[in-house]
Amino acid sequence: MSILKDKNILLGITAGIAAYKSASLVRLFIKAGANVKVVMTPASKDFITPLTLSTLSKNPVYSSFVEEDLSANRQDEVNPVWNNHVDLGLWADLFVIAPATANTLAKMANGVCDNILLATYLSAKCPVYFAPAMDLDMYKHQSTKITLKKLKSFDNKMIPVGTGELASGLVGEGRMAEPEDIISYIEKDILDQLPLRGKKVLVTAGPTYEALDPVRFIGNHSSGKMGFEIANAAANLGAEVFLITGPTQEQTQNSSVKIFHVTSAEEMYNEVHNHFKTIDIGILSAAVADYKPKNVASQKIKKKDETFTIQLEKTKDILKSLGEIKSNQFLVGFALETNNEVENAKGKLKAKNLDLIVLNSLQDKGAGFGGSTNKVTFIMSSGEMIENELKSKTKVAEDLMQQILKQLHA
Repeated sequence: MSILKDKNILLGITAGIAAYKSASLVRLFIKAGANVKVVMTPASKDFITPLTLSTLSKNPVYSSFVEEDLSANRQDEVNPVWNNHVDLGLWADLFVIAPATANTLAKMANGVCDNILLATYLSAKCPVYFAPAMDLDMYKHQSTKITLKKLKSFDNKMIPVGTGELASGLVGEGRMAEPEDIISYIEKDILDQLPLRGKKVLVTAGPTYEALDPVRFIGNHSSGKMGFEIANAAANLGAEVFLITGPTQEQTQNSSVKIFHVTSAEEMYNEVHNHFKTIDIGILSAAVADYKPKNVASQKIKKKDETFTIQLEKTKDILKSLGEIKSNQFLVGFALETNNEVENAKGKLKAKNLDLIVLNSLQDKGAGFGGSTNKVTFIMSSGEMIENELKSKTKVAEDLMQQILKQLHA
């Protein structure tokens, strides 16, 4: 899954021959899962039509401050419609100007505002990327060098030009980067700025099933949703995530999350220990069985007696075993409690050598297994406690990752 998924991308198109590549760029953004709107300079419509771009982006294309609306009852009535450049700038998560001609770049650098694209640029609060497109001598000109330097000083990000045959017939620098290269550049730039870039995070999720016989097991009601949300939240911050999950219907499309499926507590213990030495953060949110049948029948147990006794034995305490061997890892546990919640959670935090424990109580409506919400309290090894209101599990996961980052950088 691309880091651009669900991003609002505003594509600015200026009057260069490379505008024909903009159609492919829109399609690649859409393929990456982004939402795309297009804003054009009036002259750029000589190179590519708004109809093409609106069809590909599935959104209206903006090329002037005012559009004529002929939807009135009388066909000779014209109702002007204002295209709000401020709203466009606020909508965008990223503003990508490709192609960016020497003319438009000079105007951007000097605050000239004579079309809707430039007005939107001056209003935008999001990161701005631009892909220059011009002839060799224009690109080499001292005024262009000054323009590019000035734009970079505004924290605008220049996508490097390509080298090759130009529209004039000259060969050299000045070609707009290919659409695939523009996408790759933006994705890499975003990823490189993420706070967990280069870090490895281990997450456990779901229940474990402890076999009684070939068809029956002891388990619990954990859906695994909380763990999957944590894995996605960590991946969205740039981490490489190892998600070890018990039986669940949950799925993720995030390419930065590697999933390892297990069934029993013993299998989860072994898989966790296979990865623990190489990871930076461990978040154990799985609802691992505390006990398992001491003897597992090789054949299906028949119903014949009025009562049936199962002898259970303790499973290995995965979280405690990691607390005993951790070196530089930041270790997080979960505590689902029904009474003496804070006292019990603090006891687990200390006994298992954790850096943070996430407490949620079955006494809280909307918390616990199966649902899409949770109400948690973060308890740190320092003794600090942060009690959160009822939130979606997605938001709880994001809050947890931010709390971990805060402690790592304290």
